[in-house]
Amino acid sequence: MKKYSKAYRSKVEKIEKDKIYSLDEACKLAVETSPVKFDASVEIHVNTGTDPRHADQIVRSTVVLPNGTGKSVRIAVFCDDAKAAEAKKAGADKIGAEDLIESVLKGELDFDIAIAQPSMMKDLAKVARVLGPKGLMPSPKSGTVTDDIAKAIEEIKKGKLEYRNDKAGIVHTILGKVSFGQAKITENAKAFIVSLIEAKPQGTKGTYVKKITMTTSMGPSIQVDVQDALNS
Repeated sequence: MKKYSKAYRSKVEKIEKDKIYSLDEACKLAVETSPVKFDASVEIHVNTGTDPRHADQIVRSTVVLPNGTGKSVRIAVFCDDAKAAEAKKAGADKIGAEDLIESVLKGELDFDIAIAQPSMMKDLAKVARVLGPKGLMPSPKSGTVTDDIAKAIEEIKKGKLEYRNDKAGIVHTILGKVSFGQAKITENAKAFIVSLIEAKPQGTKGTYVKKITMTTSMGPSIQVDVQDALNS
């Protein structure tokens, strides 16, 4: 049987077993029950009634969290020389064309998000098998294939997140850091839920949102009242 630390147990005791909390209560508890000394991330996990094996049941969208994520994001931009200066001024961490593609083929994936100029997409086909499984392949739907590179970088740095359902139909994302406090985490959570509702696939059958849980890095799980969250 797994043994938990005294700090972890003291946090878990604040969460009533089998109780389902309102979104506000869950955000408050998430901030209060982080058992680690570092500034942990607050996470939300949504079990959906989708089957991503079907193209018309894939949940994939983006949201700009009003209070950001609290996370430093490394951005790579695939563009030609004419756009390179714009990308650099906007704060991109890696910029290039064929040279950047070659570094990806060598396994150099030291970035969190990739943006591509539309004209570069045909060249990116050769690294799709590398970037795709890592969730790094630029996509028009997520706004990461664009000629307005400066705007895309600005939105990402402000807290723009891309999310999608995994093989089990679950959507996972972060809502910020424990240090944000309840009010900011709640505001971010509501923005995400609004976005998730708008991203409901046309092919969804039955209940779209089945279960919502929140947690922090290495923290206990908190079950959220689905109807309360959807009506918030």
